[in-house]
Amino acid sequence: MKNPKNYQEYQKNKKREKIKIISIQFLILFAFFLFWELLVNINFLNEFLVSKPSKIFILFLSYIESNSLFTHIYVSVLETLIGLIIGSSLGLIIAIGLYFSKTLYKILEPYLTVLNALPKTALAPILIIWAGTNMKGIVLVSVSLSLIITIISSYSYFQLTDENLIKLMRVLNANKRQILFRVILPSNVANILAILKINVGLSWIGTIVGEFLVSKNGIGYLLMYGGMVFRLDLVMMGVIILALIAFLMYETISIIEKSIRFRKHKHKKTIIEE
Repeated sequence: MKNPKNYQEYQKNKKREKIKIISIQFLILFAFFLFWELLVNINFLNEFLVSKPSKIFILFLSYIESNSLFTHIYVSVLETLIGLIIGSSLGLIIAIGLYFSKTLYKILEPYLTVLNALPKTALAPILIIWAGTNMKGIVLVSVSLSLIITIISSYSYFQLTDENLIKLMRVLNANKRQILFRVILPSNVANILAILKINVGLSWIGTIVGEFLVSKNGIGYLLMYGGMVFRLDLVMMGVIILALIAFLMYETISIIEKSIRFRKHKHKKTIIEE
């Protein structure tokens, strides 16, 4: 039995530690922007090359007032989410298919390795020509970056599943499908979510590259246009917005991951107490 007072104290200390870490993180971020502003104001940094936070903030407010910023964000987020969902789910389905046939995986392994090694961003113009110079082309570029890595990573995690659990299922006369859905997939939920975290960044790269090439809307378009007309405040604003949205997507997956771990821990605790 746990001592209630000790447990409550532990929880309070844990909460304090979390608040402390978040406070330090915000302090570092605030200091970064403050020093950036100061270094530009004393001409240590060239404003033309790096802009400054106050100028970026004024530009941000003007874009909000004109409602054009929300259009750019909506387009990029939509393209990224579609690319993330298709790339991750299709990659997982293909990995499951390869799990059922090790021979097929051995045949395809060198091709998957080559495809993974190819610089997909360099092939983006070809993919866009194939799919069309619209959202389909941009989504295809986004999917191409996450698909192969999802297949390879998922299959590798499947192979690393606890062999004892698999042997136990075989002793109980379970078939491959039952082993997959009752042992392999449940055991790799955290790994699949980790792949999804990686795919957030890859999907954003694909979206931005696609928007560089063909889009007239989106954060990638803002970055490209800002660079073309030497508006570094516009470029920096796009980078900050991109970083913020990518961080929020990443944190959303982290929250789901923590929730699943908490439920597993709670379930194990219930079983032990019973």
